Amino acid sequence: MKTAYLILTHANPNQLKRLIEKLVYPETDFFVHLDLKSDISAFAGIAKMPNVYFVKNRVRVIWGAYSMIEATVKGFEEIITSSDAYDYVHLISGQDYPIAGNKKMHEFFEANPGKIFMHTLDIYTEWQEAIPRLEYYHFTAYDFPAKHYLESLLRVVLPKRKMPLKLKPVGRSQWFSMGIQHIKYIVAFLKKNPEVARFFNFTWAPDEIVFQTILFASPFKKDMVNNNLRYIDWSEGAASPKTFTMEDKEALAASGKFFARKFNPEKDSKILDWIDENLLIDQS
Repeated sequence: MKTAYLILTHANPNQLKRLIEKLVYPETDFFVHLDLKSDISAFAGIAKMPNVYFVKNRVRVIWGAYSMIEATVKGFEEIITSSDAYDYVHLISGQDYPIAGNKKMHEFFEANPGKIFMHTLDIYTEWQEAIPRLEYYHFTAYDFPAKHYLESLLRVVLPKRKMPLKLKPVGRSQWFSMGIQHIKYIVAFLKKNPEVARFFNFTWAPDEIVFQTILFASPFKKDMVNNNLRYIDWSEGAASPKTFTMEDKEALAASGKFFARKFNPEKDSKILDWIDENLLIDQS
């Protein structure tokens, strides 16, 4: 089975190197999108690693903006150009880490060909906190004085926005695992329907909605599994998920997931060592 990882990152080359080394497996390639704001020279050593390719058309990523979608699509395009033989493409971040061995993951995906593993919560019934993202204008991608005042003003004077093409919005986490046929469909859909990109350009954190929504309205809907196989802890109620430490080892082990995020070796590197020694034991 041929596998591609698309890794979105912006910093910490040592952490990225460790992540890739743990995911090395036969017929596995790595495509890395490094934020255009970051100095690529710090990642020169990683670029020389076997089967590692840095996405050439880099995007300046702004957190919560459509640029995250653009960066992901640029990665999709280079994966497609590289090969159409990938059975699975996994989107992860540079702060992710596997919590299951390569052999176990490989066997699982080999036994589930053609499935799409991503969150598909219905925004209007199951994930209602995301409704304002869609109904109101957000200028996250832009930097100008009083932009938040303008957002508030437009909420009052303009009608609520409606989804383009009568799409049904679904989503939650941006991270997923899917086949090459699915990413081809997404890239083609966005090129054919530029109004979708225009709509989501004014949506806050559209990366958690766009890809799921496109596939949910496609012939591939029947292949979608509402489980992205990632363990992410939002219990702190912050804008970003919890950074795991040794106190989370039991929860990680019991999660039944394949990947977890997020980690920061500068905060706690022992948790990564513990995962290596206890959860990644079938790497052969």
